[in-house]
Amino acid sequence: MGSLDLLREKILRITSSLPNLKQVCDRCLRTERWGGSVVLMVVDAALTSSGLSYFDVVVPRVKFFSKRFVEKGEVKHLRDLARLDIRRVRYLWRNTRSWQAAKDIAAALTRYGRGDREALRIWASQSSLHNWRRDPIGSINGVGLVTYQYLRMMGGVDTLMPDRVVKRVVNRLLAGSGLKPFEKDMEFIKGVTEICEKIGFRPTELCWMSWLIEGEEDKIKTLKDPELLLEI
Repeated sequence: MGSLDLLREKILRITSSLPNLKQVCDRCLRTERWGGSVVLMVVDAALTSSGLSYFDVVVPRVKFFSKRFVEKGEVKHLRDLARLDIRRVRYLWRNTRSWQAAKDIAAALTRYGRGDREALRIWASQSSLHNWRRDPIGSINGVGLVTYQYLRMMGGVDTLMPDRVVKRVVNRLLAGSGLKPFEKDMEFIKGVTEICEKIGFRPTELCWMSWLIEGEEDKIKTLKDPELLLEI
């Protein structure tokens, strides 16, 4: 069996154990996460950039932000987020840099469309991996390559986030299939994307698969609400 065939078999074995994976990825690429709220997608991306546990730390805080500000109509649109006083949300998340990044991302996106979803999707369709540092979003202080890729993914671009979890899981699968791992972020994104095309998997699927199998899958399965992944 060839190395790519072995890799495909390994990934298929994992994805088959994650019944909601395809639906989660479809919703992500259709910009339907967080009930379709682009405000919450931006807050999610900004808080995720801190590197803390996603399901343990980020998700509960985004949910609280939604309940306190979005559901009450106070921060319903990107323009509201761009004007938000950081002092009002620091009790929720003390990392001022993350909130400033969220505000700056929101302000930049408002230039792309009349509606929030339209704005994110237009920006994502025009964004470039090669020139990401010169992009209006990529050039924002606090937005690294991982956050940039995360936002592109939620804007409809089927791509990879080179975060430590995704790289660890995917490189482990590559090595176990006799293929060379990719250490540098840009090489990882480009190399794994090319491999995905050959073996019939979407890059987005490899990201979500990695997050779910690396230490948090059991936790998700035991949550009282079995639809968690279809809510966020």
